[in-house]
Amino acid sequence: MSSLKVLSVVSEVYPLVKTGGLADVAGALPAALAPHGIELRTVIPGYPAVMAGLEAGEPVHRFDHLFGGPAQLLAGRAGGLDLFVIDAPHLFERPGGPYVGGNGVDWPDNAARFAALGAVASGLGLGLVPGFVPDIVHAHDWQAGLAPAYLHYAGTRRPGTVMTIHNMAFQGQFPAHDFPMLGLPPHAFGLGGVEYYGMVGYLKAGLQLADRITTVSPGYAGEILLPEGGMGLDGLLNARSHVLSGILNGLDEQAWNPAADPLIAAPFDAKAIKGRAANKVALKAAFGLDPDPEALLFGVVSRLSWQKGLDLLADSLGTLLELGAQLVLLGSGDADLAGRFAGAAQAHPGRIGVRLGYDEAVAHQLQAGSDVLIVPSRFEPCGLTQLSALRYGALPLVARVGGLADTVIDVNEMARSAGVGTGVQFSPVTAPALQLALKRTAALWRDKALWKKLQRNAMTTDVSWERAARQYDALFRQLAGERAA
Repeated sequence: MSSLKVLSVVSEVYPLVKTGGLADVAGALPAALAPHGIELRTVIPGYPAVMAGLEAGEPVHRFDHLFGGPAQLLAGRAGGLDLFVIDAPHLFERPGGPYVGGNGVDWPDNAARFAALGAVASGLGLGLVPGFVPDIVHAHDWQAGLAPAYLHYAGTRRPGTVMTIHNMAFQGQFPAHDFPMLGLPPHAFGLGGVEYYGMVGYLKAGLQLADRITTVSPGYAGEILLPEGGMGLDGLLNARSHVLSGILNGLDEQAWNPAADPLIAAPFDAKAIKGRAANKVALKAAFGLDPDPEALLFGVVSRLSWQKGLDLLADSLGTLLELGAQLVLLGSGDADLAGRFAGAAQAHPGRIGVRLGYDEAVAHQLQAGSDVLIVPSRFEPCGLTQLSALRYGALPLVARVGGLADTVIDVNEMARSAGVGTGVQFSPVTAPALQLALKRTAALWRDKALWKKLQRNAMTTDVSWERAARQYDALFRQLAGERAA
């Protein structure tokens, strides 16, 4: 097996900085690809958390002027990852999140901040650090979308480029007056380049100019070719559909392992599911719910947003309560939704428990103790929470969209007779359809023998990165071969 070098270009990576699933994927891919002979290094902005975690960072290049100030590129390790870190205090040394300030508003210089990420990645692709010259540059989401553009317009021999879409809803569009700052040739501001309806489109640039496009599930790869899922870029994606593929995300099975999880009340596995009972008791106590062991316990770990369909669940709480069920919710986001769930918890103590915010330990406890995990997303590129739910035996109740449909086998009559169901799907993505799914789930719950069978099915589902690693390996090697020819 020949070795291959890949540069991953990301704006966040677990365990250093995380706002969503992108960070989990970026953090898991290096270890998943290493057995396939792929050496993957990650280039990331030098946010405070990244700089604090960097072990013995060594300067490997200095920039006199990088989009507004001097900077340096550091090479080192952090969080078990091999990193190139862009140490540019004028761009990244600030409080708040990677994309927004403490007031929840986008940083006004995001165009420059993530142009810097793309430009540095391009430099690395062209041999900026002789000790690591990648065969492939793998850009993730709009924040890295200019990396393929800079390489395309470099006018010299370059590595292959792959653009991965984690969520089409975020596209990185900026005013045309930002274009001169980028340092690209004038003709790059056109339909075949980075221009998008008179603006600069970072995601559009990556989709237009990368050699290959991937997204994080086969189902989502089909959905983004349609107007609703493509969100304005479906025409471009259809034109380039011959280089588009969907590679389903995996789950970090070391971080999410109910048999050895230090964050949960009691360990368990598919052969000893009875151990889950202690986790359900502990979860109910933590959320102040009535201890009734026969009450079906639904769980939610999610951003509170329209995309995630949590308004549909709020509209369906009456049905859930009529079924004699309980609900625990961990999440943050939309203030109106947060208020609705907090109000429901106050109105129904012992039946509904809500914790606003995010806590990694509580997320693990919720997966280990809930009977069902609800994911009613209107669209979902892949989703990781339902993969965790499968691993922990919390049967997923999901909308039939994107990666949710790809990963959960609905317990319909044929699946039930074949013994292969792992959860419940519903469609269309409406409150009435969700309410029917809640009722169907409650009916399954009443058949205890069937329920245990479904839990075992879920917990023995392969949610590892191995399948995805094989597909990425094949994609990278095919592209590297074409570029070398």
